[in-house]
Amino acid sequence: MKALDELTFDNRFARLGDAFSTHVLPEPLDEPRLVVASNAAMALLDLDPAVAQTPVFAELFSGHKLWAEAEPRAMVYSGHQFGGYTPQLGDGRGLLLGEVYNEAGEHWDLHLKGAGMTPYSRMGDGRAVLRSSIREFLASEALHALGIPSSRALCVIGSSTPVWREKQERGAMVLRLAPSHIRFGHFEYFYYTKKPEQQAELAEHVLNLHYPACREQPEPYLAMFREIVERNAEMIAKWQAYGFCHGVMNTDNMSILGITFDFGPFAFLDDFDAHFICNHSDHEGRYSFSNQVPIGQWNLSALAQALTPFISVDALKEALGLYLPLYQAHYLDLMRRRLGLTTAEDDDQKLVERLLKLMQNSGVDYTLFFRRLGDESAALAVAKLRDDFVDLAGFDAWAELYTARVARDGDYSEEQRRERMHAVNPLYILRNYLAQNAIAAAESGDYSEVQRLHEVLSKPFEEQAGMEQYAQRPPDWGKHLEISCSS
Repeated sequence: MKALDELTFDNRFARLGDAFSTHVLPEPLDEPRLVVASNAAMALLDLDPAVAQTPVFAELFSGHKLWAEAEPRAMVYSGHQFGGYTPQLGDGRGLLLGEVYNEAGEHWDLHLKGAGMTPYSRMGDGRAVLRSSIREFLASEALHALGIPSSRALCVIGSSTPVWREKQERGAMVLRLAPSHIRFGHFEYFYYTKKPEQQAELAEHVLNLHYPACREQPEPYLAMFREIVERNAEMIAKWQAYGFCHGVMNTDNMSILGITFDFGPFAFLDDFDAHFICNHSDHEGRYSFSNQVPIGQWNLSALAQALTPFISVDALKEALGLYLPLYQAHYLDLMRRRLGLTTAEDDDQKLVERLLKLMQNSGVDYTLFFRRLGDESAALAVAKLRDDFVDLAGFDAWAELYTARVARDGDYSEEQRRERMHAVNPLYILRNYLAQNAIAAAESGDYSEVQRLHEVLSKPFEEQAGMEQYAQRPPDWGKHLEISCSS
């Protein structure tokens, strides 16, 4: 395990130069203090977890100190926001401090969010507030624990710095980790500003560092785009299977690596609602839960347009055509597993769709239904879950189909069924009301609830003694929380 001063930097993106990013120093927060840290994320940098409790830790991740080898840069990019193109965006409150490689040879971006104004802040103050920083930290680590590709979060540092949003709040910084923070919007920026040399340099950078195996293909750029399509199809299939709503699927929030990042007004479903909108600024429901699948394809089409200097239009269209079949295959595989099925039958898609329609019409808790479905034999489980449904005749018909399907799947003991299903059906998810409770405590100076919730969510599939309150349906007030983009 390493100390903080033993990290090894290799700032590959910074070496691309000033056309790609601007050198900016972070603006320090007043009276920095550790709110929460992730031991699992610290392990990615080979850091000793004990260093999180040292004063220098809070100083480094609140802008007071900087490694000599760090090269803080604000990245420039553009993007389609709610369908409209914005010519220049960029890191308006974030800084890429540098890239660190660990003993396994993995490179990790150290990206500090809430670090102050940059040339890309537009009318913003470059700050992040405590509540949004806590939400991003919890979401990053919770998604990873569920097996959903995501950026990671090392820590949240709180402060006494006042920040004005709808009201006065306290500033905070969250340290994010990812192999790269390059977005679809990076390619769009150089395409629409007609800078072919820089666009080619960016494409080579991504290909060489993040998709080196594509170099062996006859058309490396096309091979890279196909893999980006597949990664996004798989990521969004996992979002849908686990009921995660991103909330702001702008192209500047889409990772070139197919990982979830740039968390704003996200939410996990409580009651199943295919039309759920988690962002109260999304008045038309562009980024509703059910729209995430077509929007993923729309965003990939926007990236494809930016890649036309390197790949033929026909080849790009063919690659885009892979998205929906790949998504459907990944999604159905996940849903079969959530239902406890180990084999495939032609009618499985209809079985899933019929169940979701029944859940939609009855307001059934999405997470707890699947968890309880695996508690015992199929026949006993559906008998106990029956009372959650309004359309009893409809549920009885589905239950009959389901139990017959389980019987055809194989002869498994109740214990084998429970073990298999509980390994993919979480007991604990990051419900909005749980996050809000932790935020309210933190804003009053008590960080223990944030830390406890993080620990619970780091093992979402394991029943944890004394943590029953984190595995319950939310109170009515907790189902209707409005989440905005304000950070």
